[in-house]
Amino acid sequence: MIVPKGLKHGDTIGVIAPASPVTKEQADTAKTVLEEMGFKVKMGDSCYASFGGYLSGEDTIRARDLNNMFMDNQVDAIICIRGGYGCARMIDQLDMDTIQKNPKIFIGYSDITALHLLLNQKANLATYHGPMVVSNMLKFNQFTKSSFFHVMNAEEDIELNNPKNDPIKTMVEGCAKGPIVGGNLALIATTMGTPYEIETKGKILFIEDIGEKPYSIDRMLTQLRLAGKLNDCEGIILGDFADCEDTEGFTAFEVFNNIIKPFFKPTIYNFKSGHCESMITLPLGRVCELDATNKKVIIKN
Repeated sequence: MIVPKGLKHGDTIGVIAPASPVTKEQADTAKTVLEEMGFKVKMGDSCYASFGGYLSGEDTIRARDLNNMFMDNQVDAIICIRGGYGCARMIDQLDMDTIQKNPKIFIGYSDITALHLLLNQKANLATYHGPMVVSNMLKFNQFTKSSFFHVMNAEEDIELNNPKNDPIKTMVEGCAKGPIVGGNLALIATTMGTPYEIETKGKILFIEDIGEKPYSIDRMLTQLRLAGKLNDCEGIILGDFADCEDTEGFTAFEVFNNIIKPFFKPTIYNFKSGHCESMITLPLGRVCELDATNKKVIIKN
């Protein structure tokens, strides 16, 4: 797995909108915020485009932006401006040869999961499940900011910890080791049956989501179970599941208990990465030591 060099002040960040659109005012503010943090900034055309009301430009525009940012030797890192919907529509238009020859930092989450899976599995590039500009950086939570810069620049093994007074919890005790793969559960389920289907054999599976009813989480996890993805993985990290509780019937936790626990894979939950204000930046594709018994997640360098 190729691990890109760290991010330092003065580097150039390429900002793209590979999913849903933002307003011109939001895009301009995003550029200003990154510049005030000490970075040079190149804004992709997609940041100022809209198509159909829910896409930041046509698929060709969004794919060209990503290809161009990887091709541009002046760009040190690529950050997505927001999630939403649209990444899966254009992944078959990405130039994998160019991406593989020009590895660099890539950051985002939610719908961006489709791109993480592509880059991890097809380009052998480690990426970062982390904050996006409009979604998180305009009012940068201090914990989220600290995690972002620490993980991005660590040269030694990294232990990833939750915010104080919000502990990681154990569902199944035990230890596991392997590259982390995953992201948003809904997007992972969307890849099934495609050339970009998630590969979990020998890996640590990370999942998170937002606004899904327990029956919907059940449906998606059942799809992964029937496809052998839960059996193949070495361990499981359950991230943040914001607004996924239901007052009637099963809760999201009960669904996890019902579907995931019987596999007896080392499993933790309430790991604060996902659609949460205080958010851990999680390196994807990197080797992870998961000690579920002692609630430790260590990224190996």
